[in-house]
Amino acid sequence: MNKTVLLNKNLIVQYLEKPAAEFTRDDIVRFIIDNEIEMVNFMYPAEDGRLKTLNFIINDLDYLETILTTGERVDGSSLFSFIEAGSSDLYVMPRFSTAFVDPFAEIPTVAMLCSFFDKDGNPLASSPEMTLKKACDEFRSATGLEFCAMGELEYYVITPEETDFPARDQKGYHESAPFAKLNDFRATCMRYVAQTGGQIKYGHSEVGNFVLDGFNWEQNEIEFLPVAAELAADQLILAKWVIRNLAYNMGLNVTFAPKITPGKAGSGLHIHMKLTRNGSNVMLDEDLKLSKDARRLIAGLMTMAPSLTAFGNTNPTSYFRLVPHQEAPTNICWGDRNRSVLVRVPLGWTTSNDMCHVANPLTPPSKFDAAQKQTIEIRSGDCSADVHYYLAGLAVAARLGFEMTEADALQVAEKNYVDVNIHRAENAARLATLNSLPTSCVTSADALLQQRDLYEKLGVFSPGVIDRTIEKLRNYNDVGLCQEATANPELMAELIKAYFHCG
Repeated sequence: MNKTVLLNKNLIVQYLEKPAAEFTRDDIVRFIIDNEIEMVNFMYPAEDGRLKTLNFIINDLDYLETILTTGERVDGSSLFSFIEAGSSDLYVMPRFSTAFVDPFAEIPTVAMLCSFFDKDGNPLASSPEMTLKKACDEFRSATGLEFCAMGELEYYVITPEETDFPARDQKGYHESAPFAKLNDFRATCMRYVAQTGGQIKYGHSEVGNFVLDGFNWEQNEIEFLPVAAELAADQLILAKWVIRNLAYNMGLNVTFAPKITPGKAGSGLHIHMKLTRNGSNVMLDEDLKLSKDARRLIAGLMTMAPSLTAFGNTNPTSYFRLVPHQEAPTNICWGDRNRSVLVRVPLGWTTSNDMCHVANPLTPPSKFDAAQKQTIEIRSGDCSADVHYYLAGLAVAARLGFEMTEADALQVAEKNYVDVNIHRAENAARLATLNSLPTSCVTSADALLQQRDLYEKLGVFSPGVIDRTIEKLRNYNDVGLCQEATANPELMAELIKAYFHCG
């Protein structure tokens, strides 16, 4: 049994003894028969970013083979506003590589994510999954590199206030029980996410914790491993589905909302990226310094940062989070190990010291190439994002960095580099030289309008998706709303309630 299968938590992977990427239709049929599976669920993300579900009861082998081979028909106009009701039928076709046993179903059930196809049997060009695929394909074609990504999924769990072992306000980072009360819940979430195929890096309690109106709000985070961006998107939407379902079953309430109340940490969706060639990370050069390829990627992100918020920050409360002193970015810049910037280069494993051997003298020195772990992280997005479109936008920005001349890209990167906390008073002069991120849905829509050609180039984003995104953002009419709500607690509470379960 190979390493990718040996400790895999996906029950279908375990049973078939093969990686999910190699699943065939016959494999799925065999698993269903051998394990007495009674139902099959087709799942797919719609315009609101949530997974939708179509249930099939399986009592006939021919019918099982039919739905796995031909998929099923759905009403596209009920899933996407850019599809007209007059010609709205779409096909959904399961992707066997995404199959997993539903950990919540009382009836034994296999679930699979689906792709959308149009009336002619062609992949739906405007769908979230296909848009991301096109973005990654065009990046690969232009650069010869693979665009890999992973997310840091932050969320709050809300429980009745407890007085025993109270946590310190805004001091929950990596806290252990009993001061952190939801570690067991998070661990179970991670177990179930792994069963759906999620490649998890780790989980921990986060900075945010506070008491409000008799309830304790405790922030947690589950972080993933870098994989191909298309897989990263699938894993994130399934993880949100798992966390919400488990919370509901346990009588808990969770929210991925970007902001809850002023002065407290909001929940972001930080995305780490790396570029690979033939499976090897190219983010560092031979001297273990940030490579030219990595800086070209950063240049693309710096250029398209204003409009990326249109896909990564999609409701008014998103912009309540993008304020100074809350570990969220406000300006377009990047830096090393710097949490006041938009794009952070995390601490890399570039030391020549064998830390494992130093900490464990009985373990022989190793030659593990830890430089393969280097990523860069964009910190603006939150869980209101439509994950597929957001990652597609990031891939488009990455490609733009390579479409510039190398000299121009490196100049853009150099111009926007900072090595200070830009929100400290002594750095006000440097802050004044930096462009700002949009401060509302309306200004984000304006940025997308200005840069829409970059998204539509090579047919990656369809004009209908861009039009609908601009229209939706402008309809919030939220210019100045952040300041108004900060001064008006009742309005703040009303807005938080309206977008409590966004994304």
